[in-house]
Amino acid sequence: MRRVVVTGIGLMSALGDRSSTWRSLLAGQSAIQWHQPFTAIPPRPIALLGSRVNSQVVNSQAVNSQAQSQPFDLTHLIDRTSAAAWADATGSELQSGSGSALNQPAQRLGVCVGSSRSYQGVLEQYAAGQRPLDDQWLRHLPHSPAVRIAQQLGAGGPLLAPMTACTTGISAIARGADLIREGWCDRVLAGAVEAPITPLTLAGFAQMGALAATGSYPFDRSREGLVLGEGAALLVLEAADLARSRGAKIYGEILGAGFSTDAYHLSAPDPTGRSARVAVHWALKRSGWRPEQVDYIHAHGTATKLNDAQEANLIQDLFPQQPPVSSTKGATGHTLGASSALGVAFCLLAIESGQLPPTVGLQDPEFAGFWLQTSIARHVDRTLCFAFGFGGQNAVLAVQRFED
Repeated sequence: MRRVVVTGIGLMSALGDRSSTWRSLLAGQSAIQWHQPFTAIPPRPIALLGSRVNSQVVNSQAVNSQAQSQPFDLTHLIDRTSAAAWADATGSELQSGSGSALNQPAQRLGVCVGSSRSYQGVLEQYAAGQRPLDDQWLRHLPHSPAVRIAQQLGAGGPLLAPMTACTTGISAIARGADLIREGWCDRVLAGAVEAPITPLTLAGFAQMGALAATGSYPFDRSREGLVLGEGAALLVLEAADLARSRGAKIYGEILGAGFSTDAYHLSAPDPTGRSARVAVHWALKRSGWRPEQVDYIHAHGTATKLNDAQEANLIQDLFPQQPPVSSTKGATGHTLGASSALGVAFCLLAIESGQLPPTVGLQDPEFAGFWLQTSIARHVDRTLCFAFGFGGQNAVLAVQRFED
């Protein structure tokens, strides 16, 4: 079976592009600020693309400085992130039909890009009468981000658009890797994009009581809820033999994934944690790893009471060696469907750089374990990325250093 590697990373978060995000993240900076993007909805902490980066996460002493940034355009986010990923992998700009940059038959190039909200903000504008309802609405269906990227690439292979809440990114990357292993494709552009700051999304999460009042503090005793953010991460997945043959830079290898569903509640996790453990089990089994071989875990870490507690307990129970763990949502905000794609990208960058990112916003850990509060230098070979979504959707992906 073919091995699958990552040869290109395109990333955007409220901290900036890939290099800015990684640099700011390692420095412990946060892009969360006090925003009021819609006059009908009170201001609250949000991580918007293009906002000024703060040295510390927003807290109750800093809420008086209100930024005026508006939600980012999803199409622009798609174009910038896909272009960055493609240029990183090929050294050429992404233009219509540019799959030929790798002498790639169109049918051997696939796209697997998801979004949990997609163009919901535009659809809300149609519903509110803020946009004329014409045939342009067809460009804003849930699978449209994947379609747009396929058209830009000239990709004639499989096109998939997963939509599995916060596990969307891992779902897309794992399925993209499977398309290569199963022989459908030689290369796949995979990941997730999200511009979720819409009136309905903000009002809905607020009504659930899930939104933080002051900031994002994953795994902290004072955590109070999630902070929404915008972002995207797209990876160029490639068969390892092809990547080696063209001398491509390889960031890491995509190994096994584990998936499960609680089938318990619309939003709350199953308190037993049984289903989440199944996802970890299958990711390890399909990768041929033992728990003690894991060097780093990128946790989901939403900063909500129930989810953080369940995830921390799971890590304590299944990984007795206590590997270093961090969640990056205190820096980027919770980007919903894109969050786990960002997590996978951060695992790859940790492998490449030998630096592990901190959990920005974590001051007083509630749980025992190796919780990273500052970045550390550490050689890592094997990493796990966790994602646990509303509706009890669980996903875990194993990413390792590539060795011939």
